[in-house]
Amino acid sequence: MPDYDRINAVAARHGITVIEDGAQSFGATQNGRKSCGVTTISSTSFYPAKPLGCYGDGSALFTSDDALADKMRAIRTHGGIIRHEHTLVGMNGRFDTIQAAVLLAKLPHFEWEIAERQRLGTRYSELLSDVCVTPAIAPGDTHVYAQYTIRLPDRDAVATKLKAAGIPTAVFYPKCLHEQSVFARLATVGGRSQWLSKLRARFSASPCIRFLERPTSIGSLRSQIYNPILNVTHLNCRPRGSRLPALFEGCGPRLLAVEGRR
Repeated sequence: MPDYDRINAVAARHGITVIEDGAQSFGATQNGRKSCGVTTISSTSFYPAKPLGCYGDGSALFTSDDALADKMRAIRTHGGIIRHEHTLVGMNGRFDTIQAAVLLAKLPHFEWEIAERQRLGTRYSELLSDVCVTPAIAPGDTHVYAQYTIRLPDRDAVATKLKAAGIPTAVFYPKCLHEQSVFARLATVGGRSQWLSKLRARFSASPCIRFLERPTSIGSLRSQIYNPILNVTHLNCRPRGSRLPALFEGCGPRLLAVEGRR
């Protein structure tokens, strides 16, 4: 998670509303506060690949502001709270009952899921920190490891070796925003685009699911993940303490289920 104390302070000085994107951080904490509970409005995703995922599309908004909660509920349901009374331009964003049922069944196990992911993420870092840049966790933060993302110079070659070993990896965001045609006009703003493109080409995500160690031992995990990276990178990629967006905060008292979108 970013430093929300500083962000909220700056926003307050300028009268700006802060909206947290907690799609990857739901379940994490920052200085004891939970992801989706530190800004005026927060959102998260229940996409199946998330730590708390349903079996289809799903998401939620959080706020402690009663007036905002009422407005968001209205927007979610065709722009009105009372049937056939539309005070706002809205949408049909109601949560499917079957997806809500899946989440209700999984919610009692969510803390266990987080603990298992943290245990596995810690083990990954112990095995890989000397050959690639692993996730860095800032003081006061916790990580839920929605993915375990590493940075290394020979990403594609490593991915090929891991695939041959039967270990899936993924590049979740193959393009930066400025590389999308809709934002092409921003490609040279601030002179940072080339740096971002180079950095993007070095990230890869590995599986970080709670059942990963059931069929295999830690020793097998090391040989399948650690050794292929050693063989490809030849120890050329040293950790530099890069911070990945993975600090997670807690939920506000108002939860609004909306149409699922990643």
